[in-house]
Amino acid sequence: MKEPKPKTLHRTREQRAAYIDKRLAALYPKTLIPLDHKDTYTLLVAVLLSAQCTDKRVNLITPSLFALADTPEKMQHVPVDHIRKIIRPCGLSPRKSKAISELSRLLVENHSGQVPKDQEALEKLPGVGHKTASVVMAQAFGVPSFPVDTHIHRLAQRWRLTSGKNVVQTEKDLKFLFPEAHWNALHLRIIFYGREFCTARGCDGTLCPICRTLFPGRRPVCTRK
Repeated sequence: MKEPKPKTLHRTREQRAAYIDKRLAALYPKTLIPLDHKDTYTLLVAVLLSAQCTDKRVNLITPSLFALADTPEKMQHVPVDHIRKIIRPCGLSPRKSKAISELSRLLVENHSGQVPKDQEALEKLPGVGHKTASVVMAQAFGVPSFPVDTHIHRLAQRWRLTSGKNVVQTEKDLKFLFPEAHWNALHLRIIFYGREFCTARGCDGTLCPICRTLFPGRRPVCTRK
Protein backbone atom coordinates (compact mmCIF):
# COMPACT_ATOMS: atom_id res chain seq x y z
CA MET A 1 0.00 0.00 0.00
CA LYS A 2 1.44 3.35 -1.06
CA GLU A 3 2.07 6.02 1.54
CA PRO A 4 -0.29 9.03 1.17
CA LYS A 5 1.24 12.10 -0.42
CA PRO A 6 2.26 14.94 1.95
CA LYS A 7 -0.31 17.23 0.36
CA THR A 8 -3.06 14.89 1.56
CA LEU A 9 -1.54 14.41 4.99
CA HIS A 10 -1.30 18.13 5.73
CA ARG A 11 -4.41 19.50 4.13
CA THR A 12 -5.84 21.42 7.09
CA ARG A 13 -4.26 24.12 9.27
CA GLU A 14 -4.40 21.82 12.26
CA GLN A 15 -2.54 19.07 10.38
CA ARG A 16 0.09 21.50 9.14
CA ALA A 17 0.53 22.94 12.64
CA ALA A 18 0.99 19.47 14.15
CA TYR A 19 3.63 18.60 11.56
CA ILE A 20 5.46 21.92 12.01
CA ASP A 21 5.45 21.56 15.79
CA LYS A 22 7.00 18.10 15.61
CA ARG A 23 9.50 18.99 12.87
CA LEU A 24 10.77 22.11 14.62
CA ALA A 25 11.17 20.26 17.91
CA ALA A 26 13.35 17.71 16.12
CA LEU A 27 15.42 20.39 14.38
CA TYR A 28 15.86 22.60 17.45
CA PRO A 29 15.55 20.53 20.64
CA LYS A 30 17.32 23.27 22.60
CA THR A 31 15.86 26.77 22.57
CA LEU A 32 18.51 28.98 24.10
CA ILE A 33 17.65 32.68 24.17
CA PRO A 34 19.76 34.31 21.41
CA LEU A 35 20.16 37.60 23.30
CA ASP A 36 22.99 37.68 25.84
CA HIS A 37 21.83 38.73 29.30
CA LYS A 38 22.42 37.94 32.96
CA ASP A 39 19.03 38.71 34.51
CA THR A 40 15.52 39.89 33.73
CA TYR A 41 16.46 43.56 33.54
CA THR A 42 19.31 43.05 31.07
CA LEU A 43 17.03 40.77 29.01
CA LEU A 44 14.37 43.48 28.90
CA VAL A 45 16.89 46.05 27.67
CA ALA A 46 18.34 43.64 25.10
CA VAL A 47 14.89 42.80 23.72
CA LEU A 48 14.07 46.51 23.49
CA LEU A 49 17.31 47.09 21.56
CA SER A 50 16.55 44.22 19.17
CA ALA A 51 13.66 46.10 17.54
CA GLN A 52 14.64 46.51 13.87
CA CYS A 53 18.11 45.21 14.73
CA THR A 54 19.74 41.78 14.61
CA ASP A 55 20.40 39.79 17.77
CA LYS A 56 24.03 39.50 16.71
CA ARG A 57 24.48 43.26 16.66
CA VAL A 58 22.67 43.69 19.97
CA ASN A 59 25.03 41.16 21.56
CA LEU A 60 27.97 43.22 20.33
CA ILE A 61 26.58 46.40 21.89
CA THR A 62 25.18 45.32 25.24
CA PRO A 63 28.52 44.44 26.93
CA SER A 64 29.57 48.10 26.69
CA LEU A 65 26.17 49.32 27.84
CA PHE A 66 25.97 46.94 30.80
CA ALA A 67 29.55 47.70 31.79
CA LEU A 68 28.32 51.27 32.20
CA ALA A 69 25.14 50.28 34.06
CA ASP A 70 23.51 46.88 34.47
CA THR A 71 20.72 47.66 36.93
CA PRO A 72 17.84 50.14 36.75
CA GLU A 73 19.23 51.89 39.83
CA LYS A 74 22.48 52.62 37.98
CA MET A 75 20.98 53.18 34.51
CA GLN A 76 18.56 55.89 35.66
CA HIS A 77 21.51 58.11 36.47
CA VAL A 78 23.33 57.66 33.13
CA PRO A 79 22.81 60.66 30.81
CA VAL A 80 20.62 59.75 27.85
CA ASP A 81 23.31 61.02 25.45
CA HIS A 82 25.79 58.50 26.88
CA ILE A 83 23.32 55.66 26.36
CA ARG A 84 22.59 56.90 22.84
CA LYS A 85 26.25 56.94 21.84
CA ILE A 86 26.72 53.33 22.89
CA ILE A 87 23.57 51.93 21.29
CA ARG A 88 23.68 53.97 18.07
CA PRO A 89 24.69 50.94 15.92
CA CYS A 90 21.39 49.25 16.93
CA GLY A 91 19.35 51.91 15.16
CA LEU A 92 16.56 54.13 16.47
CA SER A 93 19.00 55.27 19.16
CA PRO A 94 17.23 58.55 20.08
CA ARG A 95 14.01 56.71 20.93
CA LYS A 96 15.63 53.63 22.47
CA SER A 97 18.03 55.59 24.68
CA LYS A 98 15.20 57.68 26.13
CA ALA A 99 13.13 54.53 26.69
CA ILE A 100 15.95 52.73 28.50
CA SER A 101 16.57 55.72 30.76
CA GLU A 102 12.89 56.31 31.54
CA LEU A 103 11.90 52.68 32.07
CA SER A 104 14.85 52.28 34.44
CA ARG A 105 13.60 55.23 36.50
CA LEU A 106 10.06 53.85 36.55
CA LEU A 107 11.24 50.40 37.60
CA VAL A 108 12.95 51.96 40.60
CA GLU A 109 10.07 54.29 41.46
CA ASN A 110 7.15 51.91 40.89
CA HIS A 111 8.53 48.37 41.11
CA SER A 112 11.37 48.50 43.68
CA GLY A 113 13.89 48.10 40.88
CA GLN A 114 12.40 44.80 39.71
CA VAL A 115 10.99 43.95 36.28
CA PRO A 116 7.29 43.22 36.91
CA LYS A 117 5.98 39.74 36.21
CA ASP A 118 2.88 41.17 34.59
CA GLN A 119 2.13 41.68 30.90
CA GLU A 120 0.05 44.81 31.40
CA ALA A 121 2.60 46.43 33.71
CA LEU A 122 5.40 45.68 31.28
CA GLU A 123 3.52 47.24 28.37
CA LYS A 124 3.15 50.45 30.36
CA LEU A 125 6.94 50.89 30.42
CA PRO A 126 8.44 53.23 27.79
CA GLY A 127 9.58 51.43 24.64
CA VAL A 128 8.00 48.15 25.72
CA GLY A 129 5.29 47.03 23.32
CA HIS A 130 3.22 43.87 23.31
CA LYS A 131 5.88 41.76 21.58
CA THR A 132 8.72 42.87 23.86
CA ALA A 133 6.60 42.29 26.95
CA SER A 134 5.58 38.85 25.65
CA VAL A 135 9.22 37.86 25.11
CA VAL A 136 10.09 38.82 28.68
CA MET A 137 7.05 37.00 30.08
CA ALA A 138 7.97 33.89 28.12
CA GLN A 139 11.73 33.78 28.46
CA ALA A 140 12.29 35.40 31.86
CA PHE A 141 9.23 34.18 33.76
CA GLY A 142 8.18 31.09 31.81
CA VAL A 143 4.63 32.36 31.33
CA PRO A 144 3.09 30.84 28.16
CA SER A 145 3.26 33.56 25.50
CA PHE A 146 3.59 33.61 21.73
CA PRO A 147 5.49 36.77 20.74
CA VAL A 148 4.94 37.37 17.04
CA ASP A 149 7.35 39.56 15.12
CA THR A 150 7.45 40.18 11.37
CA HIS A 151 9.54 37.02 10.82
CA ILE A 152 7.08 34.71 12.58
CA HIS A 153 4.20 36.51 10.84
CA ARG A 154 5.88 35.85 7.48
CA LEU A 155 6.39 32.14 8.10
CA ALA A 156 2.88 31.68 9.49
CA GLN A 157 1.58 33.08 6.23
CA ARG A 158 3.88 30.94 4.09
CA TRP A 159 2.76 27.85 5.94
CA ARG A 160 -0.86 28.96 5.62
CA LEU A 161 -1.44 28.89 9.35
CA THR A 162 -3.04 32.32 9.28
CA SER A 163 -4.76 34.67 6.90
CA GLY A 164 -4.24 37.53 9.30
CA LYS A 165 -3.10 40.83 7.85
CA ASN A 166 -1.25 41.80 11.03
CA VAL A 167 0.71 40.26 13.89
CA VAL A 168 -2.24 40.60 16.28
CA GLN A 169 -4.39 38.21 14.27
CA THR A 170 -1.44 35.92 13.57
CA GLU A 171 -0.70 35.62 17.30
CA LYS A 172 -4.34 34.73 17.95
CA ASP A 173 -4.33 32.07 15.20
CA LEU A 174 -1.04 30.50 16.33
CA LYS A 175 -2.20 30.32 19.94
CA PHE A 176 -5.30 28.49 18.76
CA LEU A 177 -3.34 26.00 16.63
CA PHE A 178 -0.49 25.06 18.95
CA PRO A 179 -0.57 23.61 22.50
CA GLU A 180 -0.05 26.32 25.12
CA ALA A 181 2.81 24.35 26.69
CA HIS A 182 4.74 24.65 23.41
CA TRP A 183 4.31 28.39 22.79
CA ASN A 184 7.51 29.64 24.42
CA ALA A 185 9.77 27.17 22.63
CA LEU A 186 7.92 27.49 19.31
CA HIS A 187 8.43 31.25 19.28
CA LEU A 188 12.19 30.70 19.23
CA ARG A 189 12.12 27.64 16.99
CA ILE A 190 10.24 29.46 14.25
CA ILE A 191 12.74 32.32 14.43
CA PHE A 192 15.68 29.90 14.22
CA TYR A 193 14.08 28.11 11.27
CA GLY A 194 13.36 31.34 9.44
CA ARG A 195 16.97 32.43 9.72
CA GLU A 196 18.33 29.09 8.52
CA PHE A 197 15.88 28.00 5.82
CA CYS A 198 13.01 30.40 5.13
CA THR A 199 14.48 33.90 5.05
CA ALA A 200 12.88 37.25 4.36
CA ARG A 201 14.39 37.22 0.86
CA GLY A 202 12.54 34.06 -0.05
CA CYS A 203 12.32 30.35 0.51
CA ASP A 204 14.11 27.81 -1.64
CA GLY A 205 11.42 25.17 -1.93
CA THR A 206 13.99 22.55 -2.88
CA LEU A 207 15.91 23.01 0.38
CA CYS A 208 13.37 24.20 2.94
CA PRO A 209 12.20 20.93 4.55
CA ILE A 210 8.90 22.25 5.91
CA CYS A 211 7.77 24.07 2.75
CA ARG A 212 8.93 21.15 0.63
CA THR A 213 6.82 18.73 2.66
CA LEU A 214 3.72 20.86 3.17
CA PHE A 215 3.56 22.31 -0.32
CA PRO A 216 5.24 19.90 -2.77
CA GLY A 217 3.63 21.70 -5.70
CA ARG A 218 4.94 25.13 -4.72
CA ARG A 219 7.37 26.86 -7.03
CA PRO A 220 11.07 26.29 -6.14
CA VAL A 221 11.35 29.82 -4.78
CA CYS A 222 8.50 31.41 -2.87
CA THR A 223 8.95 35.11 -2.26
CA ARG A 224 7.61 37.26 0.51
CA LYS A 225 3.88 37.90 0.32
